[in-house]
Amino acid sequence: MENLQKSSADAWLRQGWMRVLAQAEPDELDRAFSKLDAPPPHQWLRRPETGMAMVRARSGGTGPQFNLGEITVTRCALLLDGGIMGVAYVRGRSQRHAEQAALADALMQIGPWHDRVRRTLIEPLARAANERRDLKARTAAQSKVDFFTLARAED
Repeated sequence: MENLQKSSADAWLRQGWMRVLAQAEPDELDRAFSKLDAPPPHQWLRRPETGMAMVRARSGGTGPQFNLGEITVTRCALLLDGGIMGVAYVRGRSQRHAEQAALADALMQIGPWHDRVRRTLIEPLARAANERRDLKARTAAQSKVDFFTLARAED
C-alpha cells in the first residue's frame, strides 16, 4: 500500500469519529454495528486489553495540573487486509466495545465503507450522545437557582 500523508483536516475528522465511538454507550454501538454488512477480515495487532489510566485535572479549569485519579480503560488495535489499521481506547472494561470501535475506525478509512459506517454508526451515535447531553442539561437547568440582590430603599 502506498504511503499516504494525511492532512491535519483528515486527522481532525478521524479524531471526531473516534471520539463518538469511544463515548458511545456499548449497547447502542452493538445495536448499530449489527446493522452493518459483514466487515472484511482482520488480524489483531493488540487484542482488547484492560488497564488503568491516570486522569489529570486543573484547579478551577486553568490552575496547575494535579492527578485526580485513575479510570479503567480498554484498548485494542487491528489490521484489515490491505494494511488499514484501526485503534480504540474506551472507558471501562468492555472488550467488545473496544473491538467494535477499532473495527469501525479502520472501516472509516476505506472509501467504500466510509459513508456506510458514517450513516449507520457515527451519525446515529453522535445524535444519541447529543440527546443524552441535552437531557442532562435540561435536568440540571430545572434545579437552577438565580440569586439576585434587592437594594433596599433608605428612608
